Amino acid sequence: MSPLSSGSIVAIVPAAGVGSRMQADRPKQYLEINQSTVLEHTVDKLLSHPAIECVIIAVTDGDPYFPQLSLANHESVVRVSGGKERADSVLSALHYVEKHNLAEWVLVHDAARPCVELADIDALIQRSLENQLGGILAAPVRDTMKRANLDQAIDHTVDREALWHALTPQMFKAQMLTQALSRALKQGVAITDEASALEWIGRKPALVKGRADNIKITQPEDLALAEFYLNRNKG
Repeated sequence: MSPLSSGSIVAIVPAAGVGSRMQADRPKQYLEINQSTVLEHTVDKLLSHPAIECVIIAVTDGDPYFPQLSLANHESVVRVSGGKERADSVLSALHYVEKHNLAEWVLVHDAARPCVELADIDALIQRSLENQLGGILAAPVRDTMKRANLDQAIDHTVDREALWHALTPQMFKAQMLTQALSRALKQGVAITDEASALEWIGRKPALVKGRADNIKITQPEDLALAEFYLNRNKG
């Protein structure tokens, strides 16, 4: 059971990327698994969580695919203009949250992570409320890690003891995340995820262990793996 009351969090899904590594004829969030797009699977999973009131999706202006989805007319989905970079899209959604005073906390989740489990979202919410700062789902690194040199040969082996793969969702107070992202972008800082913006202003978000099957669809082979996980979880 979620530690927050029903409908007290807004989820943000930046979906303005083109996903060039997928080598597909459309952005990866619009590829289909079981007759639904990746984006629809992702948003449906978020909306099935009792603490999530609505999902704000940041989409590129003129995107020809989003208007064709049932999500475009869903009563719990809001579309905002996406930006060139992920941080721009998240900020666009955060400004909507602020303008309409929607929620104190936001969850930011990748459009191409349809396999996240509700239990992991529960754990993230619980930890974020405990520390009143926020945190991210993450998975401990299990493989041996190598640092490459300029010739793409091994320079040295990296100690994996304290290394984690950053996942999503990432949960923070809307006002704090807005301020951190705005300041970082103004200074030209490279922001790879929401936690990195908080790190840049000196905060230390929590690492909440999540399932490793919460994969991000990036390469062509990821689509089949995501389909396997989604079909398995139906049972």
